Parts: sequence; structure tokens; C-alpha cells
Amino acid sequence: MAWGTIRIGRFYLRETFTVEESINAATRVRSLKVSGQESSPPLTRHEVYDKRDALLGSKGFTCQIEFVDKPEINGYFTINDANAIISDYQSEVVTLNWDLNAQWIGAENETDLESRLTTIVRSNDFALTGERWHAPSIGHYSYHTGSTVPSSMTRTSEDGVITVYRGVPADVDPRWGCPVTDYPKARVRIIAHGLEHAGTDVRIDDPDDCELSNGLVKIIPSATTGSFTVSSYDGVSWEPKNWNVTVDGGAAIAASAWDSCTVIRNELEHCIIRLISAQGPNELGRLQLDLSLRRGSRFIEGYLRRSSSASLSVHLTSSEAKTDFTSGGYSVATNNDAAGNRATIGTARSFTAHANLGITKATTTTLDFYLGSVVGGGSAPSGDQASNLRDQYIAAMPELTTAVWR
Repeated sequence: MAWGTIRIGRFYLRETFTVEESINAATRVRSLKVSGQESSPPLTRHEVYDKRDALLGSKGFTCQIEFVDKPEINGYFTINDANAIISDYQSEVVTLNWDLNAQWIGAENETDLESRLTTIVRSNDFALTGERWHAPSIGHYSYHTGSTVPSSMTRTSEDGVITVYRGVPADVDPRWGCPVTDYPKARVRIIAHGLEHAGTDVRIDDPDDCELSNGLVKIIPSATTGSFTVSSYDGVSWEPKNWNVTVDGGAAIAASAWDSCTVIRNELEHCIIRLISAQGPNELGRLQLDLSLRRGSRFIEGYLRRSSSASLSVHLTSSEAKTDFTSGGYSVATNNDAAGNRATIGTARSFTAHANLGITKATTTTLDFYLGSVVGGGSAPSGDQASNLRDQYIAAMPELTTAVWR
């Protein structure tokens, strides 16, 4: 028979016949308990262990839970406990017996989602105040920021059209509703070994086989052309640009030079990975690169750190004509490329423009930056122009989404 599936946040489990629900007489808290088994075959060993990691990493998360065969139970939950038992029968069969306990928050019609945004302006050398912005899930409705209504724009992602709110008032945490089935749309993803990973307890054996994407922009380490490839989605296809990370003007840090990749944050609205590469003789010292991506963003955020002081650079692999705004914190290609876009990069700190289109910071142990493309080039709408992306980067607004009763 064909089994249904349960979707918990970003991962799937096989749906079994029985779901246990209860309500505490004293606290009136409603709970859900589900259990089941995954196995290899039919899954691969890697898929079984990935589901184990996703389960154990889900504790404490607030997310949607969707059932194929029991859609009446769909709603928003907080994961209280998750357990996994792995049995390996001499590698011929691997089974995962699992159970999960979750606290009911509410159905989609009775739950407000609250995006808790920081009000921090990234420290910068250009007296910039930034632009507060926010992008909830595709399919959301009734976006509420009190008496001050922000402006909005749309961006076409691989998942569909996402709305981005600009000029979100300070000290306000927006509330919005969303159908349970739409909540994961336009999420940020960490993909390794061909699988999308959930939680931060993730085993990534090959750092150069890791992708960070939100449907608008994605970064993939490139083993042959530079340090990594950043692609922007223009509404039809992905348009790639190759970028280098260099130290003291040397050769680009090859994708294969990264020794490890660690998941620092893994939520639908914001993901961060950390790449580490050994530096110097006898593995002395390290180069560390944190890459961050938020839902609805047109750019990748990066933070490069080295054990000892050096000249650090991030720049295009192939040179392009450019305009440098060194007093404003960014550089942008002067002309549209073949796809009609313009590469752009910037930083919160004073910098020296790189000849290829990039930024250099001399005698330093750290370099913050963002990079991506001005999709539409000279015809890009307000909100997607190079100076707008710079302002959105300066408004450092990590997000945590929680659910509250109406």
C-alpha cells in the first residue's frame, strides 16, 4: 500500500496509521505524539541517518506539521521531544524507529506568526542607518506592523513570487498569518550530498559539496573556477558569477581547500554555515568563512576571519568594468552582463577597491562583506538596486519566527 507522509518543518517522515493526541486537564495544553519507522532499503543509508539528524535537531523548534492522510490535524506546533533508535543489520538493513512529541499551537486560521526582528544597525564606517526590511513566507496574509504600514515589493524566486517589506518600523515585530502548506515556501536551504538538511546537527563529509540557497540567490563552492559560485535567479533561470577569496594577493582559496563545513544556524528564515581551511605550514592557523543567507534576500552575507593579520580580498574571478563607491561601502559592475544583471559587492568597513570588482582590506584579521547581483541591471526596480542592497545589508536584522494565539 502507498503510505502518506508527515512534513515537519523542512523534512519528511512516513505517515503511519495512528496519531495520539491528548490535553492536560490542568494546563489545557494540547499535545501530539507520533511514531513510526524508516528503513534502508528502500531509502539509502545516508537518507535514514539524515532523518535521524533532522529528528534529533528539531527539539524546541516551532514549525508546521502536515499530514497527507490526516490533513485535519495540520497545524503549528512546538517540538518538545524527539527520539530515535537505529538498528543496523550488518548493513543489509538499517532501521530507524522514531517518536516525536509536540505541543499544539493552533490551526492556520487561529495562529499569528510573529517575526522577531533585531533593531541593530551594522557598525559601519559610512554613517549609514540602513533600511529595515523583512520577507515572510510566500502565501502569507494580513501582514501587520501596527499603525505604520511599510512599503512592499515583489521578487520572483524559484519557489514563486515573494513579497519583501521595506521600511519596517523600528521596535516592531511583524505579525502575519500563513496557510500551513505555504509556510515552508521560499525557505532558506542547506543542501549537501543532494539532500536538504534540517537542524544544526548535520554531518557534512565534503565541504565543497554544500549549497546555500533561498530561491533568489545561492552559493556553491566551485572546484575549478575560483573559490565559489554565486548564482542569482532572474525569474527564469540561474545566472552564475565566480568569486575568489584570496590572502595577500595569492591564488584563490580553492573549494577543495576547505577542511570542514559546520551548520551554525538552520531555520526556514535564516541559515548560516561555517567553512574552515588550514593556513600555513604544519596546519598552523586557520581561515574561517561564515556564509549567511536570509529568506527574501538578494545577497549572500560573509564574514572572513584569519588567525594572523594579512591582506584579505573577495573579488570576481574574471574582471569586469566597475564603479567603486568607496565612500559608500560598495562596488557594482558598470554595464549589464549577457544576462542583463550587474555583479555587486560591499562591506560595512572602509576598503580598497579590487581591480576585478571586489573589495580588499589590508593588514587585518577580519573582513565582512556581502555579494550578489543587481538583477535587471540598469533597469532594476527600487529595492534591488546596488545602493538598496547595501542599505539592506547594513540593517542587520536576524529573524526568529514564533507562533502566538490570535
